[in-house]
Amino acid sequence: MEPPAAPAETTARLRPVPSRHPGRTAGAIVCVVLGLGLIGGAVTGTWLTGDSSADPAPGAGYAPLRTLWHSTPVDTFFPRTIKGGGAGPGGADRSWTRVAVAPDSGCGGALDPLLLKTLRPVGCERVLRATYVDATSSTLTTVGMVFTEAEPAGMEALDARFTDEKLGERTDLMPRTYPVKGTLAAGFGDGQRASWTVNVLTEAPVVVYAVSGFADGRPVTDPQPVAKATADGAKTAAAQAGLGHDAKGLADRVERGLRTTASKATEKPE
Repeated sequence: MEPPAAPAETTARLRPVPSRHPGRTAGAIVCVVLGLGLIGGAVTGTWLTGDSSADPAPGAGYAPLRTLWHSTPVDTFFPRTIKGGGAGPGGADRSWTRVAVAPDSGCGGALDPLLLKTLRPVGCERVLRATYVDATSSTLTTVGMVFTEAEPAGMEALDARFTDEKLGERTDLMPRTYPVKGTLAAGFGDGQRASWTVNVLTEAPVVVYAVSGFADGRPVTDPQPVAKATADGAKTAAAQAGLGHDAKGLADRVERGLRTTASKATEKPE
C-alpha cells in the first residue's frame, strides 16, 4: 500500500490581532493549564494501566521466535558434542556426545500425558529432542524443547505455576526419554528415568527439559528431580552417579544455545 501523500502547505495572510482584555487573557491561561493537566492525567493513566493503542500486538515479542524450531540447524540446537566445564559432581568437568536426534514431532507421543495436560494452557506447537551419552558411556540423557503457542503472559503464568506449585519436582510430570534402537540408548525407557529438570522460559515460547538414566538399562525405583539429586549429601544411586548433574548440565547448555539463537533472531538491523 502506497503511503498517503503529504498534505499540501497553505499560507494565510496574517491579520492584526486586537489587544486582549486582561481578564480574558487570564481565563485563557487557566484553560490552557487545565487542558494540559487533563492531557497529562490521561497520559499518566495510560502508562499506569498499560492501556495504549501504541502497545505492540499480543505475541509480537515472540513473533520472530515461533519458527526457530524448523529454521535452525539441528547442530545449533543439539551440538554433536557438548562440553560441561565444572558441570559434574564436585565441580568436575563433564562432556556428552549426541547419540541420536528425534525428528521434530507433535506433542502427543513425545510427552507424558499428564505433563502434556499441564502444558495445555500454553499450547504445544512442536517438540525437539536428542539423546546424549556421557564420556564414560555409563549415563544417558534426553534433552528436549517444547515450542508452545503462548503469548508472553501465558509463559509467565506457566513459569509462576511451576515455581509456586513445585511442579518440576513431581515424578508424575517427569519428561519422557528418547530411546533409539541400535544405539546405547535402545533400552532407555520410562523405567530408566533417574533424574530430571523442567524449565519454563519467559523470553521465548519454549519449555526446556532433560531426563537422565543409566546406560546399562537398569530400572530406577527412586528417581529424583535435579535439585535433590545435586544437593550436598544426596545418597541415591542417581545422585552418586551424577545423573542430576547430567540432566542439569545438558539442559543448561542447550538452553544457553537457544537463548543465543533467540537473541540473534530478535536483533534489529542497524
